[in-house]
Amino acid sequence: MNRKRTLISDTFKVTKRRFTENTFGKPQCGEADQDGPLDIKSSLEYLMTLFPRKVFNDSLPLIVMKHQLYSIHSAKTTVDRQLNLLREQGEVMMFQLGFDADTFGLVFTADYKEKTLAGTAGTGGQGTVEKFLNKVVPSCTDLSFNKDKMLKEFLFTDSEITQLVKCGVLTVRDAGSWWLSVPNSGKFTKYFIQGRKAVLNMIKKARYGEVLKNELEERRTTSHVKFPMKYHIHDLMGAELVESIPTTSGTLLRYVDT
Repeated sequence: MNRKRTLISDTFKVTKRRFTENTFGKPQCGEADQDGPLDIKSSLEYLMTLFPRKVFNDSLPLIVMKHQLYSIHSAKTTVDRQLNLLREQGEVMMFQLGFDADTFGLVFTADYKEKTLAGTAGTGGQGTVEKFLNKVVPSCTDLSFNKDKMLKEFLFTDSEITQLVKCGVLTVRDAGSWWLSVPNSGKFTKYFIQGRKAVLNMIKKARYGEVLKNELEERRTTSHVKFPMKYHIHDLMGAELVESIPTTSGTLLRYVDT
C-alpha cells in the first residue's frame, strides 16, 4: 500500500500572493512595494547589524553580500540600479571576494576607510594606502584595475602597487591587473563558506528537506557556524540555494537539489 508523502508545505496553507520579507519581517510585495520606493541603504544597514564583529575582533568593515539584498527585495533590477547609485555617490563599495565569480561583497565606504587605515597603521605602506583611499576610492566604481590605469591615471609607481598588494588593498587578478580587496578578509571568506555549507546541510537533512524559516533561526548551531543564523539564511535565500515558500505559518525554506 502506497502512502502519500505529506510535505510541510502541504500541511500549511500556502499563500498565492508572492512576497518577500522586509527588514521587520513583514510581508512586502515584490516589484511594486506598497510602502514606496525600495530603501536599499536601510536594508544594507539592517543586514550589517547581523555581521559578527567580535569574530574578527572588530578589525573588518561590516560586509554584506549583494545577493543578500535579494532576500529582502525581490525586484533585482531595482536593487541593482539603486545599489549602483550608492556606489556612484561614493557611499558603498563592491568587491569580488574570489570564491565565486558571481558573488560580490558590499561595505560602506567610510567603514572601509576606517578599518583599512587602522589595519595599516604603523606599517611601511600606510602612506601609500592613504593615497589610494583619497585618490582612487572616492571617484572609482571599478572592481579591478590594470597596470596602465594605476600608473597613468592614478599616478602610482610599481613599488607603490606592490605595497598596496602587501597591505591587502589590492589582490592579484592576473598579470598586470588587480582586484580591489578588503584587507584581511580571507578568514571572513573561509567562515562564510563553512557556515553556508553547514546551514544548507541542516535544511537538506530536515524532514522532506524543508523547514520553517522562523524555526531554523532558533536552532542551535555547530562550531562550523561562526555567523548569526539570520546572516546565513539571507545568503541562502538571496542566492536561491533554497526555495522560499510563503505559508500561513511563515516562510518555508526548501532545499534545492542542484
